[in-house]
Parts: sequence; structure tokens; C-alpha cells
Amino acid sequence: LFDGVYPFYPQQRKAAVFDIRTIIVIVVFLTLACSFLLIIPGIRGRARLYWTLRVLLSLVVGVVIVVVQFTGDWETGWVQANTSYKSFSHAQVNADIGLHIGLAGVNITLRGNPVNQINETINYNEHFPWNFGADYDHSYSKGLEKGLPSPILYVAEKFSTQSPCTVHRQYRIAGHYASAMLWVAFCTWIISNILFSMPVLVYGGYMLLVTGAFMIFSLLSFSTVRNSPMCLIQIGTETLHVAYGGSFWLMLAIGLLCFVAGITIVAMHHLNLDLLKAFFDLREDKAEEYQEMPEVFVNPHFVN
Repeated sequence: LFDGVYPFYPQQRKAAVFDIRTIIVIVVFLTLACSFLLIIPGIRGRARLYWTLRVLLSLVVGVVIVVVQFTGDWETGWVQANTSYKSFSHAQVNADIGLHIGLAGVNITLRGNPVNQINETINYNEHFPWNFGADYDHSYSKGLEKGLPSPILYVAEKFSTQSPCTVHRQYRIAGHYASAMLWVAFCTWIISNILFSMPVLVYGGYMLLVTGAFMIFSLLSFSTVRNSPMCLIQIGTETLHVAYGGSFWLMLAIGLLCFVAGITIVAMHHLNLDLLKAFFDLREDKAEEYQEMPEVFVNPHFVN
């Protein structure tokens, strides 16, 4: 032993806390937000508040569209139960078993109550991908070879292609099309920002409506998995139930926000264009453009 650790053998994997890709996306958008906050003091008057509101809301929409691609809580479920820990063993442990379903795969969490039981640290978080290009059954086989705890393998087996539950194909296709819809929404979000900066305000409002529509389409695509009945996940004497998670409801809220913002911009364009120009800091420029000339010089030759 070297400081209580076997130095020449692979160590037990630690449970993941955050997805690295999610952290990268959040850091990129936070950098953009901080860069804008550095230049906001140079904007004078009420336009400073309008610019801050527009930019921060736009960044929130963009970061949510990208981040939910990598989150694993579109559907979640937790249960606390007394269950067997490993195969061919009668040892029982009390643990929290969590199921977190995302667009690209499923995360299964096992956490002991307490964490240290039967001379082991029970704290697992295993990911099994099903996105196109990944082999779910291969990941499940690797879990069998590693000797993962029985509750994790039991839950993971429900989503395999050989399972009688037959939910693997539904989740895989639904997640693939939901992800595709979100990338289209991200592209329309970029186009809407370009149109607002040109500025073509009413068309930017239309693109916000299109962005919200594709976000709602992604939710409808993912919700199609509810059409197929889910197998009963019985752990000990308890049943693990799943429900829509934080990413699903966050996407619904941002999609409705895009609808409200787009409808408001289009309505103001037809009802109160001056107020819309004031919000986008365009009214002063137009006033100067259409301002009458104080003096007029005329060629006397043409007057005669």
C-alpha cells in the first residue's frame, strides 16, 4: 500500500458530478455575457437597460438550447430500497437508485444510505449511450465484465435491445430527432440575432417564433416515448417511476418565452413602431434621418 492505496491497480471510479461538455458550453456563454457587461457602461441613458435586457435574454435562450443537448434529466426517477448489492451474494444494502434519461443515453445512479456499507463505498453513476454511432449493448456488456452492482445492471438491462420492454428503439429515435430539432432552433436563434442587428425587427420577431416552434417540436418528439408502455422497474419491494425532468420543463419555458417575445415584437411592429424602435435603440437615428434641413440653397438659374 502507498498511503492506503494500491498504486499498481486501477482505482475505483468516482461518481460524476457535472458533464464536461455542459461546463464548456456554460463557460463560453458566461464569457460572452461578461464581455458585454464590460462595454455596457459606454451606452448612455435608458438604452443601457434595453441593451442589457435584450442581450442577456438572448444569451439565456442560446445557452439553454445547447446545454440541454448534453444533460441527462429529460426524464428522472428516484427510489430508496433495500436490495441485493451483487450477484451470487446475499448481502443486502439500503441505497438510493436514480434513473436519468437524456437525449443521448441513460445515467443510472446508485448511492448507499450510508455510503459506506459492507466494507465498500457505494457511490456509482454509470452512463450507457444510445445515440447514433454508440453501441448500447456493448456498454452494457462492459458493465457486466466490470461487475457493476446488480441494481445498475438490472435497470440498464431494461433499455437494451434484447430486453422484452422494447423501449430502446423508441428512446433512441426520439432523442435523435429531438436533438436535431434543437440544433435547427439554435441556427434560427443565430439568424434572429443577425436580423435584429441589421436591423430588420419584424423578421427577427418571425425567426424568434420559428425558434420557439422548433423547441416545442423537440419536446413533442421526445414525448412520443410515452406512447409505448414502460416496463415495471421493481427494486426490492419498491417501484422506480420516471417523470419529466428539469431539462424538459426548462426547454418548455424557454420555448414559450420565444413565442411571447416573437409575438410581442411582431405586434409592436404593426401597432406601435416608435416604441419598438425605442426598445432597440433606433428611434434617434431615424429622427435624424428624417429631420428637415434648416437651410435650403437654390440655384437662381433654375428658379428663373
